Amino acid sequence: MTRTGILQFVSFFIYVLVQALLLKNIVLFNTGFCFLYVAFVLLLPIETSALILMAAGFIMGFTIDIFYDSLGLHALSMVCIAYVRNYWLGIITPQGGYDAGAFPNVNTQGLQWFLVYTMPLVFIHHLTLFLVEAAGSLFWYSMLKTINSMLFTMTVIVLLQYLVPQRSRA
Repeated sequence: MTRTGILQFVSFFIYVLVQALLLKNIVLFNTGFCFLYVAFVLLLPIETSALILMAAGFIMGFTIDIFYDSLGLHALSMVCIAYVRNYWLGIITPQGGYDAGAFPNVNTQGLQWFLVYTMPLVFIHHLTLFLVEAAGSLFWYSMLKTINSMLFTMTVIVLLQYLVPQRSRA
């Protein structure tokens, strides 16, 4: 296993532990939830294949489902954004393309690109999660939860981008 693979394996468990032990109990105004574990799939190397992304998303989501007793909601939402991620990266590709082995983080791509990359994917994750949870009813309440949770999650992800040293290449 390569150094990058080992780091991804360790980060998987760190995301699960932080989400399950700390962030599960933090809610802002009864509508804002922080789902930091979404960053696991979003911060995988740019060249990661869709199949690996979806497998990693399913495993991460299923693991979170075990702690949340949510019967596959998180797994569904993670597979959804893992599927969309490479298409979205293709749409927002910079003029010169991406460097080989690049990671999608603030260090290598800049804050503006990072926000354009992560915000729609986090929105899709949260919207899928809350709409399926509400079984399609309570649309406006689900939208409120989606927007508040997206802002909370994005704030934490961006803060962690600045607080935790990031690697720029594999």
